[in-house]
Amino acid sequence: MHPELPYPFLQRDPARGLCLSGVALAEIAAEYGTPVYAYSAAAIRDAYVALTTAFGDRPHRLCYAVKANGNLSILALLARLGAGFDIVSGGELARVLAAGGDPAKVVFSGVGKRADEIRAALEVGIGCLNVESAAELDRVAQIAAAMGVIAPVSLRVNPDVDAKTHPYISTGLKDNKFGIPIGQAAGLYRQIQRHPHLAAVGIDCHIGSQLLDVSPFAAAAERVLALLDELTLLGIELHHLDLGGGLGIRYTTEQAPTAAAWVDALLTVIDRHPLARRLPIWLEPGRFLVGPAGVLLSRVEYLKPHPDDGKSFAIVDAAMNDLMRPALYGSVMAIEAVQPAADTVAQDWEIVGPVCETGDFLGKGRHLPLAAGDIVAVLGAGAYGFSMASNYNTRGRPAEVLVENGAVRPIRARESVEDLFQHERPFPSPNA
Repeated sequence: MHPELPYPFLQRDPARGLCLSGVALAEIAAEYGTPVYAYSAAAIRDAYVALTTAFGDRPHRLCYAVKANGNLSILALLARLGAGFDIVSGGELARVLAAGGDPAKVVFSGVGKRADEIRAALEVGIGCLNVESAAELDRVAQIAAAMGVIAPVSLRVNPDVDAKTHPYISTGLKDNKFGIPIGQAAGLYRQIQRHPHLAAVGIDCHIGSQLLDVSPFAAAAERVLALLDELTLLGIELHHLDLGGGLGIRYTTEQAPTAAAWVDALLTVIDRHPLARRLPIWLEPGRFLVGPAGVLLSRVEYLKPHPDDGKSFAIVDAAMNDLMRPALYGSVMAIEAVQPAADTVAQDWEIVGPVCETGDFLGKGRHLPLAAGDIVAVLGAGAYGFSMASNYNTRGRPAEVLVENGAVRPIRARESVEDLFQHERPFPSPNA
């Protein structure tokens, strides 16, 4: 009896094994090799439509968090759907522009924006700079004055709300590095109001990632609206409310909120506020849009069954450098055998990679029917998979493909060892 698959666009075909939007994953692995990331365009599109539909006719903007997955084809797909983008570096800005994104629909977040990144954003007509400290606000003002432009800014406020998520991805507590303490925000908005090269266009708030409860979103919105009241009394007029992202997804057995539940929780708070309900709402979804759409395919290289009471290991060709989440966060992600032989007996396996670290694992204690050469699929790998990949142990990063309308399109070539060397220069011989 197969366990339930956590995502509707994954199917089990008796003849072809596990399929992604109708395409056999075994065929993708055979054609493109492993490890390889495969994404469903339909899954991304459906998630975007579900979230934007939840707003009805309410003015809103969905700014996709590029850090979740910055492949140009995925960015282009979302741009065609009308998405804006949430970026955290100059490199991500360049990606958005290369993919056809509209810079006027881009918000630039992040605690450590360099001067050249701020200049580049202002040069292309960025929609909003989400400022995260008084020092950053001073830098933006100086650069805008030197350029002779008016910088559109929003303060990212820290509401000190517990997102009830992993501490590494909690961003809205006073102990986190992100944002400006909400009690200090009014004074900084007054500075913006008085500066000829700054324009306050909104308020921003982001409290964390992989939230499985919508109540922290509502609590943060309450605190943002209290600040909005204070700013209104000061005569400061804003043009949008950016309530961040962070909606969680199901990886194994979690009960993840729907897009409609997230939006409803926010609008329930906002609709009680006469001014706020007239403002466009911006959100910064990332994982919700792309996480469920992706799988990481990997081949079993060796099996090391333990004859006694120890653990048995399935050593696969994907590693922590290809998918960091399990090693970094202790994340548990569903893993499936793609096309096991009918006579293979399932048993408990530690799914581990070839990297020289004990922490190099993709899953622990997985009851799977595996043989050497089989393909496994790590599910829910569309977000923070490839985007966090590295070249540790001089390993090239995986290929990526996009499945759309029954066809498979390569969207990133696998890195070769020569690719990894191209920017290095050998130390000269003393006899040279």
